[in-house]
Amino acid sequence: MSHDDLSLWMWSKACRLIERADTVQRQFAGVVRESDSFVWEPPADVYETEWDLRIIVALPGVRAGAVEVTVESGQLVVRGEREAPAIPGRAVIRRMELPHGRFERRIRLPAGHYEFGERGFRDGCLLLVLNKIA
Repeated sequence: MSHDDLSLWMWSKACRLIERADTVQRQFAGVVRESDSFVWEPPADVYETEWDLRIIVALPGVRAGAVEVTVESGQLVVRGEREAPAIPGRAVIRRMELPHGRFERRIRLPAGHYEFGERGFRDGCLLLVLNKIA
């Protein structure tokens, strides 16, 4: 294999790895284009018990007052904004992986009727309880 062929192969391999890393990043952060802006989707866990639904949404660095929670058309909707961190002085960004800006996460609820129960923030996560009502 010639030097040029080897360089082309390495470059191609590097580009594929970068594309794969970008895909994984977008899958984790769930970046979605909405009109002319981007919205990221935070990851969430949903647990169902006999009495309620317990939802945990990962929102590192998001203030409790910056989050709106509603139910729309059978979906729990968590939306808000994570502000970019304030970096004192001049800084060069070497790596920026935590998403910032507007976010929205829609979680389809199982059939039934619910009322909001507990709500709180702990360890960078929004904790929600939706009580089942008959």
